[in-house]
Amino acid sequence: MELTIHLYGITRDIIGQSRYVVQLPPGARVQQLLESVRTSYPELAGLKSLLVAVNEEYADAETPLSERDEIALIPPVSGG
Repeated sequence: MELTIHLYGITRDIIGQSRYVVQLPPGARVQQLLESVRTSYPELAGLKSLLVAVNEEYADAETPLSERDEIALIPPVSGG
């Protein structure tokens, strides 16, 4: 299945665009998505935290994905 991931902050800087499309098998979960993206962009593995939102809610590693989902990578943020 084809998934579109919305990127923000440092994730957008590392990947070089605001959206990234990834191909995963049907029934894939968030963990597989992260593994695929980190394989393509190893710099992402160096981030202290990287959260995933699915349909505007934080998702854990076991959350199943479908092509209709709105997916976003939420990078670490710092305040001041």
